[in-house]
Amino acid sequence: MMKSETLADETIGERVHQLRLASGLSVAVLPLRGFTKTYATYATHYGSIDNAFKIPNEHRAVAVPDGIAHFLEHKMFEKRDGGDVFDDFGRYGASANAYTDYTSTTFLFSTTENLSDNLEILLDFLQQPYFTDENVAKEKGIIEQEIRMYLDMPGDRLHSNLMQALYQKNPVRIDVAGSVDSIRTITPDDLYLCHRTFYHPSNMQVFVTGGVDVDRVLDQIVNNQANRQETPQAPIERIYPDEPEGVHLPRVEYEMSVAAPLLLMGYKDTTTRWSGRDLLRRELIANLMWNTLVGRSSELFSRLYQMGLINNRFQAHYSCGLTFGFSGLGGETPDPERLEAELIDGLDKMPLTQRELERQKRRELGEYVSLFQNLEELAYVYNHFAFRGTNLFDIPEVLGSIRLEDVEQFRKTHLNPKERAVSVILPKPQ
Repeated sequence: MMKSETLADETIGERVHQLRLASGLSVAVLPLRGFTKTYATYATHYGSIDNAFKIPNEHRAVAVPDGIAHFLEHKMFEKRDGGDVFDDFGRYGASANAYTDYTSTTFLFSTTENLSDNLEILLDFLQQPYFTDENVAKEKGIIEQEIRMYLDMPGDRLHSNLMQALYQKNPVRIDVAGSVDSIRTITPDDLYLCHRTFYHPSNMQVFVTGGVDVDRVLDQIVNNQANRQETPQAPIERIYPDEPEGVHLPRVEYEMSVAAPLLLMGYKDTTTRWSGRDLLRRELIANLMWNTLVGRSSELFSRLYQMGLINNRFQAHYSCGLTFGFSGLGGETPDPERLEAELIDGLDKMPLTQRELERQKRRELGEYVSLFQNLEELAYVYNHFAFRGTNLFDIPEVLGSIRLEDVEQFRKTHLNPKERAVSVILPKPQ
């Protein structure tokens, strides 16, 4: 068997065994003691924002319809004989699923039995696309219903409206599933093109964790890929528009059937193109800032809660990729305008202290350790970091290097009024 590279966090006694195969496929196995369950993912570095790119080795730029990555995820489960891959997993006792986000598409299964059989299904079906005019047309109807369903969900509409308010050109402003109009233009040729480009092993990674025998899993994956005789593909050149400074719209209000108004305030990060540890560091700094300013133990959260402007579902988070970054904070509120004003004032005035920063760093470290007890979250985080040029074992060291002045500087630059937008959902008049 090929020799794997081992990365370890000796403080918690966890190790991940990694391989890069001749086909270009990245493979990682992280064994965990005490688990009978196994969780496996096969992910491609291909998400909803990748709608313009140059075909490898051809240098020809193409643009494809919005929502095609999500559409392709759906179609991969349909077999040439009319069967369904979900049924194949079910026969061997596994639960399977898939999801698409801004930057990746992930196929997965969890099981307590027949790991070898289920892993073979996962490794095989993503390389066997089958698209026809008929089955593509059928899928359009299914996804149209899904798009309309999400737009009828207040939380999804709240987020969607915020992204379209924050961003002027970056495709992160477009819903992951695209629009009803965009998916209607998708053809089998479009799907085959995107599959050839983004579902090549060079652009993908397999991650297996749980109570597994590392050598046995690695042997199976190596043998499966050897039978394909794939060779590495040239890097994919993705084309993204430059995002201008400033937001598209400062405020978006929408009426829906909700019991109470919803508010989501967002800040667009204008400093992007980070990667590797630099991107991880920025993400951790943002998380530390938000937990310190509006976390449940913060003075501002307590004050807003006592004023009746927020409830326990109030949240703040920072999301980022190689070409974008943004924060969102909010929740239910009886008075969106007052909450907005109180947040703007409080976020600027709330002190950041060394004592609170250290407390939040310990909290982040605790969440890192707890990852290894949650197979699903562990797989998500591993893939999330790997596609960005780092790994989850970098978290403790990067976290330890963050200083109070780093968090203060991030607050100063990130909470820029010119890069702020607000999305509000209001109850429909009775």
